[in-house]
Amino acid sequence: MGALTAPCVPRAQLRRRGAASPSNEAQQGTGGSRPGRLLGLRSSYSAGSPGRMGKKIKKEVEPPPKDVFDPLMIESKKAATVVLMLRSPEEEILAKACEAIYKFALKGEENKATLLELGAVEPLTKLLTHEDKIVRRNATMIFGILASNNDVKKLLRELDVMNSVIAQLAPEEEVVIHEFASLCLANMSAEYTSKVQIFEHGGLEPLIRLLSSPDPDVKKNSMECIYNLVQDFQCRTTLQELNAIPPILELLKSEYPVIQLLALKTLGVITNDKESRTMLRDNQGLDHLIKILETKELNDLHIEALAVIANCLEDMDTMVQIQQTGGLKKLLSFAENSTIPDIQKNAAKAITKAAYDPENRKLFHEQEVEKCLVALLGSENDGTKIAASQAISAMCENSGSKDFFNNQGIPQLIQLLKSDNEEVREAAALALANLTTCNPANANAAAEADGIDPLINVLSSKRDGAIANAATVLTNMAMQEPLRLNIQNHDIMHAIISPLRSANTVVQSKAALAVAATACDVEARTELRNSGGLEPLVELLRSKNDEVRKHASWAVMVCAGDELTANELCRLGALDILEEVNLSGTRRNKFSEAAYNKLLNNNLSLKYSQTGYLSSSNIINDGFYDYGRINPGTKLLPLKELCLQEPSDLRAVLLINSKSDVSPPSSMEDKSDVGYGRSISSSSSLRRSSKEKTNAGFGSPIEDKSEPASGRNTVVSKSATKEKGWRKGRGKKEEEKVKEEEEVMVVPKFVGEGSSDKEWCPPSDPDFSMYVYEVTKSILPITNIKEQIEVLAKYVAEKMGGKITKEKIPDFSWELHISELKFQLKSNVIPIGHVKKGIFYHRALLFKALADRIGIGCSLVRGEYGRAWNEVMLQNESRKGVIGGLPAPEVYVVDLMFHPGGLMKLRSREADLYRFL
Repeated sequence: MGALTAPCVPRAQLRRRGAASPSNEAQQGTGGSRPGRLLGLRSSYSAGSPGRMGKKIKKEVEPPPKDVFDPLMIESKKAATVVLMLRSPEEEILAKACEAIYKFALKGEENKATLLELGAVEPLTKLLTHEDKIVRRNATMIFGILASNNDVKKLLRELDVMNSVIAQLAPEEEVVIHEFASLCLANMSAEYTSKVQIFEHGGLEPLIRLLSSPDPDVKKNSMECIYNLVQDFQCRTTLQELNAIPPILELLKSEYPVIQLLALKTLGVITNDKESRTMLRDNQGLDHLIKILETKELNDLHIEALAVIANCLEDMDTMVQIQQTGGLKKLLSFAENSTIPDIQKNAAKAITKAAYDPENRKLFHEQEVEKCLVALLGSENDGTKIAASQAISAMCENSGSKDFFNNQGIPQLIQLLKSDNEEVREAAALALANLTTCNPANANAAAEADGIDPLINVLSSKRDGAIANAATVLTNMAMQEPLRLNIQNHDIMHAIISPLRSANTVVQSKAALAVAATACDVEARTELRNSGGLEPLVELLRSKNDEVRKHASWAVMVCAGDELTANELCRLGALDILEEVNLSGTRRNKFSEAAYNKLLNNNLSLKYSQTGYLSSSNIINDGFYDYGRINPGTKLLPLKELCLQEPSDLRAVLLINSKSDVSPPSSMEDKSDVGYGRSISSSSSLRRSSKEKTNAGFGSPIEDKSEPASGRNTVVSKSATKEKGWRKGRGKKEEEKVKEEEEVMVVPKFVGEGSSDKEWCPPSDPDFSMYVYEVTKSILPITNIKEQIEVLAKYVAEKMGGKITKEKIPDFSWELHISELKFQLKSNVIPIGHVKKGIFYHRALLFKALADRIGIGCSLVRGEYGRAWNEVMLQNESRKGVIGGLPAPEVYVVDLMFHPGGLMKLRSREADLYRFL
């Protein structure tokens, strides 16, 4: 038949371990060597004598009867003709046609495609169930070869022949049929749809049974098919039920490397499930694996064996078993001493997987795994360095391991940060991040190993993981002030800007956290501000990622620690964004609320309008204005815009501004105080440090008669503290000069000095300037805080219309007075000193503004219906506190209307205030 009868080319044969070449055993049958065998050929395909493939044994030939058609010998050179013969009813013709097609298909992929085009596949599928054994066998052999073609696979799935192929795996079938049927299934199982068909038709059980076949080709094909099937979870579960572990382990003893390798790969997949690991342990599978590692001749299997061991080490029981039998020490020694990079890498990976369990980490630590990992860090192979770094990261959860790496490991990891390989740098940075977390000693060790500079360089890496890890290490180091200063000296604020602009949320989160850790002083915040780092930080407040938003809020809260940075943050919209975030029930967090409040503390006008509350630490300075209550989300207009508006029926805006050109009367004492600005500046800074003396939101001055007369209510300004310590009096010109300069720096935007907007300044208030001067001269020297409060309350009441009884409030006509002031000033903004008839909220604001100038700690609280009041903290001499026997402080409300100077103890806020106001 021409091309169809040409001698076949045998497939690649299975090579025995240690054999120099394929087996040259004496072979019988068609064409010398049997086509399709991986190992070698049997004596023949049939029970008959050697001859053509599938040839039957014939009896003695007799002359045919006259009514029978004489045999016709046909020699065909066309494949199409032979394909037509597949429809013949004669068994011998079918057998010979299958033999010819098999040989033709063996020659290459083109011939397989030709057979598919000629329509050979469909008639062949019917022959799989033919009653003649030889026809059925030959057809099975053809499909074993054809199934490697993708188009043939597709057609076979459509023809649903899987059940017929699986039926050829029955125990009563010949080994040859087992071989090619399993080969067909192995080829088919490479695709997911075919896997499902094999599994649904019960193909897994006969395949497992064939693992014990005496024929190595059958074992190899069956193992390959099982390996493809167990990629699916459902198949792995069924494999456990069929007790497949023992026969797979038995294949590890095979003399054929390809069978051993397939068995190990299959074990590597199925041991991802705990039940399979248990079965492997119960069947002494670990002993087989350790023996493979100990045998140098099996070094081609070491990598796969390590992968299986890595899975097994995830179980504590398995870990204990391997440790008790000495296998763990052998494993570590093997990893450390091996010269093959892939083996070292996989050993480190095995340690990494196992080290995620706390008990495993403990056992590893007892076996001194750290020494092995440090040795692997010195490998010349980048893959091994990465794996060792990852293993160190996993072991860091063990405190003993963390301590070990302090001197051995951290210096090597710092060196890896300088690698040209980005993955190496990322893995090293991850290990350092875990080592330094909650471990100041390791953070110091990283700094001592000159790690700051390479860590900052990693912030410009191309890998997001490396950037995030490096930022984490720098954050951990910045927890210690000396290291933080050192980090700041390496230009961290400039380097962190690029990570803040990253599109990766993890990088954004870690970068924002690094800003929160390092921007803890004015110099660092100034550098961040000048480098343009505030803008991307503010943008992160809009993030939809909770972690990014939280850490960005934290960083903003830290940066709002000084007024210039806080003002810049507000200019960039941080306050508006945080307000929007805090209005959301899902996006709000404690840090966003804290950051918002911190920014509000630098914008007390907005804070009082929104919250209706100023604490004793919120010091009212010049430029403060009370617009009245505004709803959340409503924007507060700036003072300039309010001043330029025409008067209306809206609530009057009360302004605090002691800056004026009015000089004090020449008859007043202490002429060394030049102008009101200096006296005001001096007194206004008296309560600067009261921010540090809050108690439940209030100041708590303590009476001590042993103190100097003027020392009770004064506080320490930052500049005076550094140079002269506690202030002993108010008449020191040098200190007042410093405070005046400080005041001018704080509020240039209000007075027009040093600002670009010189053509406009807030309305002056000479009366309020006089108030400040008078209370400073008359009330500040009083030594008793309670007496100071009473005197100041009477003073405020006197300036606002005096004592008013509840019955006479309707006749007080303060509204008319305010309307007249609006008309006179042609504005809704009224300086507080102009108000001569004021009720609750006028008086409470004036009391707070004056109290802040002379160091009396008080809060300002807005109520309903024009009510407002001041709360102060005083000690109750009749009650003793638990610490040092000091009097327990209590909250009092100051009466400014009905009995000016009176104090009412606040027990129940609503009931007491209703009665009081």
